[in-house]
Amino acid sequence: MIELWIPITIFAAFCQNLRSAVQKHLKGVLSNTGATFSRFGYGFPFLVVYVLALHYGAGMEWPEPNAAFVIYGLVGGVAQIGATFCLVWLFSFRDFAVGTTYSKTETVQAALFGLVILGDGVDLAGAVAIFVSLIGVMLLSTAKSELDWRRLWLGWTEKTALIGIFSGTLFGVSAVAFRAASLSLGDPDSGGGPGFLMQAGFTLAFVILAQTVGMALWMAWREPGQLRAVLRSWRWASLAGFAGALSSIGWFTAMTLQNVAYVRALGQIELVFTFAAGLFIFKERSTRLEIAGILLVVAGILILVTG
Repeated sequence: MIELWIPITIFAAFCQNLRSAVQKHLKGVLSNTGATFSRFGYGFPFLVVYVLALHYGAGMEWPEPNAAFVIYGLVGGVAQIGATFCLVWLFSFRDFAVGTTYSKTETVQAALFGLVILGDGVDLAGAVAIFVSLIGVMLLSTAKSELDWRRLWLGWTEKTALIGIFSGTLFGVSAVAFRAASLSLGDPDSGGGPGFLMQAGFTLAFVILAQTVGMALWMAWREPGQLRAVLRSWRWASLAGFAGALSSIGWFTAMTLQNVAYVRALGQIELVFTFAAGLFIFKERSTRLEIAGILLVVAGILILVTG
């Protein structure tokens, strides 16, 4: 029997793919900050409706927030914004491909943070799946950028590589912190408390609210024109917010149910969606390196879900 976190993660990855496509359109009229803010600002109302529906429609009780919930939620929110900033910063360097490739170590780092912070261990099949998928992702990254493998393995001390590694660190920290915040509201396996859907939804709403307020204040200070631009782009921004809300609901729910490292490893199926769209819809030609990379990602996913 397929565990519930698996289809939820696949759904989250699909919606994230859709959100990314919409955000690419928004980047034509908004700055990187504005396009990112649209995901939070326009996604928050949908999350409020979702959480209210869980309470009033499905009868799920409200969680009782505690100090750990607030701390982990804020740490995760800040770390996620910092990780995104690092990725955006990388694109200002000519050799950004090295850094973006190293940022893919997020899954491995999330496994380490999950073990240290939450005691979430990874079994042998999971470790093999994560490693195989990581090699596949790095192959895809080098294929798209024509990055030399020798430079990739020997250049990990370069500035862009270190920024990429730090970005992966922050993404790993944020994911583990989100799981910790959600689990602080109750044990989803016990059958008591608000239940995993409410725990995940409530945690997500809190995090997105904090991120929206934080980014709005930042933009009012540094990019006031972008706030007006985001409002003018409400049609596409609303779509990005809706897709982002669905994606985030999926991620937070899956991470409440399962080890973050497993969720993020399976989440790399997003790359399979992107590859398939490019191949069958946009008729893009793929190199042997890209095909090898996507096959390794698929192999890692199969090992993970069947191991």
